[in-house]
Amino acid sequence: MAKSGRALWTQAVLGGSTAACGHSARGKRRKTGLQPPASSAGRQMRGIVLGIDPSLRGTGLTVIESLGDGSLRYVESKTVKNNPSLTMPECLARILAETTAMIARNKPSCVAIEQSVYVQNFRTALILGSSRGAAIAAAASQNLEVFEYPPLRIKQAVIGYGRASKEQVARSVAGIVAGAPILPSDEADAAGAAIAHIFTHKV
Repeated sequence: MAKSGRALWTQAVLGGSTAACGHSARGKRRKTGLQPPASSAGRQMRGIVLGIDPSLRGTGLTVIESLGDGSLRYVESKTVKNNPSLTMPECLARILAETTAMIARNKPSCVAIEQSVYVQNFRTALILGSSRGAAIAAAASQNLEVFEYPPLRIKQAVIGYGRASKEQVARSVAGIVAGAPILPSDEADAAGAAIAHIFTHKV
């Protein structure tokens, strides 16, 4: 089940999750109930996270590893570019296949994905939701947990400013993550989702 960034922050404030990425503490919370308020300043998670920025024509995939010393390492990234000549089902099939392949190569502990924003156009919402669904299905088929973060929270995690431009996000990712080049915007946004999870999901 996908977990929102808001839920994770609330959980931390209430003394909830102390689980490592990919291992849920939900069962324990059901048995013991809410814990007394505690500090949310746990240890930064360690492991490999796949970040996803979903889009029908250009889904960004970026893999980042959180190391034991607290530093971040760039592993791999890719933009799944779908030609306008492809039908929507063909695009979704490519997103599913490329995401599955990225997971198989890098074996992440979990997936972080950009949360949907409110859009007034029904068709746009349908296309974006379908793209997210294809990426989430790829993760779920490999028994990986999926964590969702709003675009504002992702930018805050990466650059400290929720209204930052895509160019600012890309440059900040290159500065934060060892070995990362200045990534294309879709891949930089995907990296931002992974970074937001690493910085949020304390253990």
